[in-house]
Amino acid sequence: MEIRRALPQDIRELLHFLKVRSKYAVLLVFVVSLVIIEKENNFISRVSDKLKQSPQALAEANSTDVSLAPAENGSLASLQELDAAFSQLRSHLHNLTLQLAGDGDPGPRRHVLLMATTRTGSSFVGEFFNQQGSIFYLFEPLWHVEKTVTFLPGGASAVGSALVYRDVLKQLLLCDLYILENFISPAPEGHLTPFLFRRGSSRSLCEEPVCTPSAKKVFEKYYCKNRRCGPLNITLAAEACQRKQHVALKTVRVRQLEFLQPLVEDPRLDLRIIQLVRDPRAVLASRMVAFSGKYETWKKWASEGEAPLHEEEVQRLRGNCESIRMSAELGLRQPGWLRGRYMLVRYEDVARAPLPKAEEMYRFAGLPLTPQVEEWIGKNTQAPRDGNGIYSTCKNSSEQFEKWRFSMPFKLAQVVQDACAPAMQLFGYKLASSPAELANRSFSLLEEAQPSWVT
Repeated sequence: MEIRRALPQDIRELLHFLKVRSKYAVLLVFVVSLVIIEKENNFISRVSDKLKQSPQALAEANSTDVSLAPAENGSLASLQELDAAFSQLRSHLHNLTLQLAGDGDPGPRRHVLLMATTRTGSSFVGEFFNQQGSIFYLFEPLWHVEKTVTFLPGGASAVGSALVYRDVLKQLLLCDLYILENFISPAPEGHLTPFLFRRGSSRSLCEEPVCTPSAKKVFEKYYCKNRRCGPLNITLAAEACQRKQHVALKTVRVRQLEFLQPLVEDPRLDLRIIQLVRDPRAVLASRMVAFSGKYETWKKWASEGEAPLHEEEVQRLRGNCESIRMSAELGLRQPGWLRGRYMLVRYEDVARAPLPKAEEMYRFAGLPLTPQVEEWIGKNTQAPRDGNGIYSTCKNSSEQFEKWRFSMPFKLAQVVQDACAPAMQLFGYKLASSPAELANRSFSLLEEAQPSWVT
């Protein structure tokens, strides 16, 4: 301090001037660095776009030995890391924007379970939640459980399967995705797997940072369709689930609603259950196309009358309809634990008015319907007549939902009506009394939906 006082006034002023200038210099260097980084990122993006336009160049780039890359550009590796960091930042900002796209307040964390059976349109309806950027959506995660654990039909084994499915669902809704490692085959190594069923059907698993760079010589059985990703890192997926505001799952493997009571009552969850049903005649017609090998007897009996229709097959159909009906009746009775947490939806109502039904489901779940969801619904419910594959989620929905009526033999419809009459009555599906009535467009097979279906 004494030395500083002894300095001449002009020297003290010079030191102060240099100190102030150094602060501005640091700020200037920081700004310039940001500009340079942004320019490099734009350059990488342009190069990436060029490679995407040239499949041959992309193939050559993927086949190039990594050890040779720095020879052409010593900074390539660092630039790639920089690009990945910027992509991750953009993804975070994009997801935050989507979360705030509703009323500005994303609200409490919600959990949605879409509960259905095969060929009821659940993949299509599931996209209503998959397209919402603040929702972590999983498509049929219980597929792995069904393929790994063998359950005999009926009795204690059926109860055992329901309990296993329930416990796995609970962990998934809590973002504990590691539970799936017990069922994925081959087993993941280091929490990495290329075998998660229908990974590409979950946007959350195909966006940054879960979408890691593709790995050379790794066969991805279930891949992301719109971009190349490496094997699924379950740790990154679990972290992405935690960052999302809400969680939604779709499954066709849970039919007993009563087994879900512990999930509804779990204080860590705020669960809403949407049960999706469809006319059982339409379901059978669709299954006979999608799972042709399992319905050979049905097809031969319906077209030729040669093979007898075994009673156990009819009983299986009746059992399926009854399990769906009993779950729906439980939900509509509004027991205390389920009040305000159950909604019954007919696929036909969704197909006729997809956007209003989506709005209704979102209101029930307490979630904001974003413009991204509305845009997807608009684009994917007005598909060309020839653009409706059996597994497609892009449909001309208003024309497709009753297409089965004009191809199903009446005697096949009669079998379904006899086996599933109680369920059809509950859900408001009319019985056809003749072949002409079945194929008559002016005769509606639908009663009006009941307001009490939302409880």
